[in-house]
Amino acid sequence: MKILFIGTVDFSYKSLEKIIELDFDIVGVCTKQKSLFNSDFKDLTPLCERNDIPVRYIDDINSKDNIEWIIKCKADIIFCFGWSSLIKKELLELTPMGIVGFHPTKLPQNRGRHPIIWALTLGLTQSASTFFFMDEGADTGDILSQINFNITHNDNARTLYNKITDIALKQIEEFLPLLKNNIFKRVKQDHQKANNWRKRTKKDGEIDFRMSSKAIYNLVRALTKPYVGSHLVYNDMDIKIWSVKIVKNNLDNIESGKVLKSNNKSILVKTYDEAIEIIEHEFKTLPKVGEYL
Repeated sequence: MKILFIGTVDFSYKSLEKIIELDFDIVGVCTKQKSLFNSDFKDLTPLCERNDIPVRYIDDINSKDNIEWIIKCKADIIFCFGWSSLIKKELLELTPMGIVGFHPTKLPQNRGRHPIIWALTLGLTQSASTFFFMDEGADTGDILSQINFNITHNDNARTLYNKITDIALKQIEEFLPLLKNNIFKRVKQDHQKANNWRKRTKKDGEIDFRMSSKAIYNLVRALTKPYVGSHLVYNDMDIKIWSVKIVKNNLDNIESGKVLKSNNKSILVKTYDEAIEIIEHEFKTLPKVGEYL
């Protein structure tokens, strides 16, 4: 079974590394030289060079030149793990076994954009790592492998990213022999149970202290590294916030956004219901007690 691999993020790198470790035949890799879009971008070229795998930098995966290069690789199947742009019909139908994609949600639930970020922002306590056969829809194809996982209160973007990666690598190890021996199963998605998460905007990452403490905590942990970070506006500047914790507070007569404490280590701010302690941030000038954020 000859595999062509498409990817451009840290998860892509670790997946490709696993496939190489399992000694499967990788006939080509499509990746990007740089990406302003993916905060978890990783160049796959060094890994390919160490293992004598043909590699091609691409922008438009569906372009004529790239399709021709992929055809020359003579792959039986394509793996597309960590790629944000749409793949069109010509490429979907190019190989005998099609294209296997990856989406870290419990498909058919939560199709669409930013799955790790939305899962944490919305306070989900369970999701899944899902490999599926890609079709012309967005995350709508038949499921190849799906494993559930729990999301704890202490999980953030980094810990959840790592948790999902570890699970997915085990899935790859399990389904590769099934694909090679043509004994895998395809499970159709129940489209009646589906929903689609939209693309985030900058406004979605802004902290408003009129929100509950839990909502702010979820937002901050969802956007922390390796992602772009949540932010608040102070003196007309966007200030990145990387880590917070919820602090019990029963001062009902204090308005949301008021700074209750401020020192070199942290800032305590009243929220709609309790308070948030800002632990890791990018304030150059700390707000004073009594100011409003």
